[in-house]
Amino acid sequence: MSKVVVLGASGRIARHAAGMLAEAGHELTLLVRDPDALEAVPPGARAVQGDVLIPEQLAAAAEGHDVVYADQVDEQARRIIEAMDRAGVRRLVFITSLGIYHELPEPFETWNDAMIGDALRVYRTAADVIETAGLDHTIIRPAWLTDADEIDYEITQRDEQFKGTEVSRKSVAAVVTEAVGDPGRFARTNIGLGKPGTDGPKPAFM
Repeated sequence: MSKVVVLGASGRIARHAAGMLAEAGHELTLLVRDPDALEAVPPGARAVQGDVLIPEQLAAAAEGHDVVYADQVDEQARRIIEAMDRAGVRRLVFITSLGIYHELPEPFETWNDAMIGDALRVYRTAADVIETAGLDHTIIRPAWLTDADEIDYEITQRDEQFKGTEVSRKSVAAVVTEAVGDPGRFARTNIGLGKPGTDGPKPAFM
């Protein structure tokens, strides 16, 4: 089993991921700015107060761990890598966004660009920074997120056309847990994540 630092542990994907990782037997450190924001701390996990943008705090939290999980962007990615270098941690599982490689089918591509086009540059920069850092990384690009209580997803690779328009946060957390538990399968990968059968011009809930 691995020792995992969960950054932004009060986030909506991170909450699912922390529970699943703990259930799978991994040892967790939950890094949050405000520990009171945590709805629950899984059995055996510990919550640590800290700021991702302060490398000294992040490096201290990551010391002695095997994996960092983060759902962050651009500048945070640089700080995370700096902190991981200080702590000697090489494995990173990182959430970005669909659409950063213009990998979506039309007309979904045009709709997605109109909705979040300005943010895509930041997410793309984060992915580029990670891919060139020499880390043992897994980058996950989920579709539009839902709170559905389900695990149902299909994976596409970086050079493949994206499938689906939406996916549950619980599904993303399940893939995070798989990536931590099976690093050989997910090492140095950059994957898209969508729910089967949700192709179309936009997510059904929009």
